[in-house]
Amino acid sequence: MRSFVHAAHSTLLSSVAAAGLVSFSAQAEDVSLAVIEIYGAPAEVEVGYSWLGDGSDSLLGIISTIDTLAYDKEFAGLVIRLKDSSLSATQVEEIGSAIERLREADKKVHVFAEGYGTTDLLLASYADEVLLQKGGYVSFPGLHSEEMYLADTLEWIGVEAQLVQVGDYKGANEQMTRSQPSPAWDKNIDALLDSMYANMREKLMRGRDLTETELDESMRVIWAANGEEAIDAGVIDAEIDLPLLRDYFSEQYDGEVEWVSDPYDTNGQADSFSPFSIFSGLSTPSRSSINIDHPTIAVLHVNGTIIDGDSSSGGLFGGGSSVGSRTIRNAIETILEEELIEGVVVRIDSPGGSAIASEVMWQGIERLKTEKPVWVSVGSMAASGGYYVLSAGDRVFVNPSSIVGSIGVVGGKYAMGDLYDKAKINIVERSRGPMGDLFSSASAWDSGQISLMRREMKETYNLFTSRVEAGREGIDLSKTAEGRLFVGSDAIDLDMADDLGGLDDAINTLAAEVELVDFDVVHYPQPPSFEEMLLEQFGQFLRSPRVSVDINPLESVLRTMLGEARYESVVDTLNALALLERERVLLVNPRVIHIR
Repeated sequence: MRSFVHAAHSTLLSSVAAAGLVSFSAQAEDVSLAVIEIYGAPAEVEVGYSWLGDGSDSLLGIISTIDTLAYDKEFAGLVIRLKDSSLSATQVEEIGSAIERLREADKKVHVFAEGYGTTDLLLASYADEVLLQKGGYVSFPGLHSEEMYLADTLEWIGVEAQLVQVGDYKGANEQMTRSQPSPAWDKNIDALLDSMYANMREKLMRGRDLTETELDESMRVIWAANGEEAIDAGVIDAEIDLPLLRDYFSEQYDGEVEWVSDPYDTNGQADSFSPFSIFSGLSTPSRSSINIDHPTIAVLHVNGTIIDGDSSSGGLFGGGSSVGSRTIRNAIETILEEELIEGVVVRIDSPGGSAIASEVMWQGIERLKTEKPVWVSVGSMAASGGYYVLSAGDRVFVNPSSIVGSIGVVGGKYAMGDLYDKAKINIVERSRGPMGDLFSSASAWDSGQISLMRREMKETYNLFTSRVEAGREGIDLSKTAEGRLFVGSDAIDLDMADDLGGLDDAINTLAAEVELVDFDVVHYPQPPSFEEMLLEQFGQFLRSPRVSVDINPLESVLRTMLGEARYESVVDTLNALALLERERVLLVNPRVIHIR
């Protein structure tokens, strides 16, 4: 995803309706429209490629660009062009809030796409005008969830997943231990889907001025609609062939429309990618030693599965990212040393993971709070260990569709004795001590050993809930704990969060709280330098004198068979449960919902 914005001549606009379309009359001949193109999903965190551009392809970069346009008299409005975007529901809400602020500043917002999927249509509902490429499509079938249960598969290959959970609604062990969901998980996930679906419908009804009945009628059509059908259904305004888009806007604004490039690009590289820009990155120093010389709000990112040690870009099964307790604690110490950092927003997008690492991060935030105010912003999810970390914050912002909760514990091991037998692998076990064989890979636990594990997990659960009760005053654990999941709009009523809003809202509100008007925003952990990035991606090859190629032949096959969303969901769960190799108690929630 890249963003392109161009400034030419300023103009003031007044709107009039004509021929059933939105029409705008300009007071000057020349009109400048900013254009933001969104490819794929905006990055939540910079990942070390900032030397190739200005970072405007991040979620916060897009929001900052839109907010700047509200005060830039050079522009009459904004065109958002969606190019194969894959926005999440919470990214739609955060960008949508920025669009609303821009419209409140009397700037017009138009969205154009060759086709609209679910989240595309939700984002477009925030705009003044929704345009579709002539011959394009609209697809909004509703909300559908698929859960994959692997107990029978594991039994077939000879593996017994002995995973115990504390919290009836937790659900983290069910993918591996059951063939169907438990009644508690059924209730949990159904309530979550109901809330998410209600949020989606509310956005469309409010944005497109539809009643409940009108939306019901529209959805009978727009599950797969052409442009004419989508216009009749009230979800788009017009069909336009892309080459005629500039002429269309010139007619609408009654003046010559221009757009070219990003006026907020300060390094001149946003539009230029070449081998020379890559080689120039070799001399770019790590940003871990960034110089802060201005009042600053720091953003501390907890993004991915929570693990002990250092963060990494992928797990045992590939895909996904993990956030390490050591990396976060080091970042916290760096923040504490910076006197000009006046406050910190912890941005969480995590299904949880290691119980120990979650506690270590919690302690680190508690330490940080003794010196600076610490607020929390939730992206798509702060569940289980992610919610554990959240509970340390002074004030919590959530998006309406953020998933929070899953206060519960899961732990155990995989007994692979039958698999070894099928594979003709002979295991000779030797143990010393009364508990020496507790984590045997071949032998299953007996009832006494399971009781022992449950007792240990209960202690972790009690610590978890005590952290939540201390941090979230007034919370009623009888309604919120035991693995229950909630969307952000419901979490506030349950005292699980404080405010609706995105990362930008949390940053600006915190800045106002500490009386900052002119301030910088710095992100931690800092993205790696070019050298560090190469070492992480190709370290084995670079360090070894012999050629070593590590290829997972199943990855592309599984991605094709399962689809990107299902593959990532399974990988996230497997990576999280793979932590059982190192520790036996986890705070993890399955990533179960993807909106397309």
